Amino acid sequence: MSVRTRRLPAVVALLTAATVALTGCRATSAEAEPPITPAAAGVLAEPPPAVVAPGGRLKLGAKGKAVVWMQKRLRELGYRPGKIDGQYGGVTLAAVWAFQKVNGIKPTSTIGKATWRALERPREPKVLAPKGGRTRAEVNLTTQIMTMYVDGELKLISHMSSGSGIPYCETTVWQGKKQRFCGSATTPTGSYRTTWRRDGWHTSYLGRLYNPIFFNGGIALHGALSVPLHPASHGCVRLPMNVAQELPGLLGTGVPVHVRGKFRAA
Repeated sequence: MSVRTRRLPAVVALLTAATVALTGCRATSAEAEPPITPAAAGVLAEPPPAVVAPGGRLKLGAKGKAVVWMQKRLRELGYRPGKIDGQYGGVTLAAVWAFQKVNGIKPTSTIGKATWRALERPREPKVLAPKGGRTRAEVNLTTQIMTMYVDGELKLISHMSSGSGIPYCETTVWQGKKQRFCGSATTPTGSYRTTWRRDGWHTSYLGRLYNPIFFNGGIALHGALSVPLHPASHGCVRLPMNVAQELPGLLGTGVPVHVRGKFRAA
């Protein structure tokens, strides 16, 4: 028998062992290796959130420490939940809607796991006009969100309601006589600048506007008593009343207003 023939069984044994190792077959207890952990594999586990939400479930009308925490967190992130009073009412709800929309959560009045988790690790609103001016307002028709930047810093994020897109004809008494006005109820996209404004309630031929700031002819950013989740205005950008109270102090005359997107009903 040649040397080459004598070595064959040993070579076969080595190849068989290598095959066992490569295919991941179970080894004996003496040969077993410890399991590969994510750290050992070079995969870092997600770190714990910097802030920890209270959790649980909150419904509209709730009161207490969890509501206070939520209101403080929303304000810290640029939203406007109203007074930090521990009462989950309509003003706070509008801020919750804005936050949920920015974070890809279907707007709802109930605060559950998804919203608490997002409050721990929040997203920022999509920037619509990065070169549109360090101080500017952005109106996102797709998400129905208005944002305000001052000196390059995001200062305010708000729920809003834009033009419904439904043609209208309204008959009203205007300038002392009965008149009929028709239009398309759209909020046109484009880049504009703020022009004239009024303090308090202003009556137009299509209704009453609170603290209106006009930026495109008769189209304005303004406060309204009704700011639903769907586009509902004649073309203006409706805002919650507490946001409309604050906006004139942030948005001067001649400031860019960028309107982008298109609303699509779910």
